[in-house]
Amino acid sequence: MRTRAKVGLVVGGYLAALLAAWATVAAYIALTDGPDRQASSGMYAFGDALLFLALFGVAAVPATGAALYFVRPFHAFCRVLSVAALAITATGLAAVIVYFAARIASAGALVKSWSAYAVLRILAAPFVALAFLLTGLFAPLRPARIIRWCATFIEAAAFASVVLTWLLSK
Repeated sequence: MRTRAKVGLVVGGYLAALLAAWATVAAYIALTDGPDRQASSGMYAFGDALLFLALFGVAAVPATGAALYFVRPFHAFCRVLSVAALAITATGLAAVIVYFAARIASAGALVKSWSAYAVLRILAAPFVALAFLLTGLFAPLRPARIIRWCATFIEAAAFASVVLTWLLSK
């Protein structure tokens, strides 16, 4: 397959994912249109944005898989992606540490203010874990697969620890 066809396949996959997510969110908005949506428009808008991102993230998996398959022969890219996975996972660990540190009564104002941003990073952890799992499946080098699967496990554990804290504190 020629390079132009590969790029077209990947871009077309992302466009299809974008259209699928947009159409689903538009249908959801049409089905839930009512006084509650009008009264709490900001809350609904945020929920709609999260729904769009989740749908797009899942729908874009085939296009991302195709892109990762096409870049398999480039080992330098594989190494750079492994280093990036470690760096991104470190931010997830830092977010969990800040989140739990802010729950301590003696935590300072700076830690508590950073905790709000830590929650946003923790909410992104499932998508980051899915990305690392997918890149690990297509990694041509064994050490790169191990690094990315470890990063997947760490991201999943970070998200699960915070979610369990939320569920158990209710």
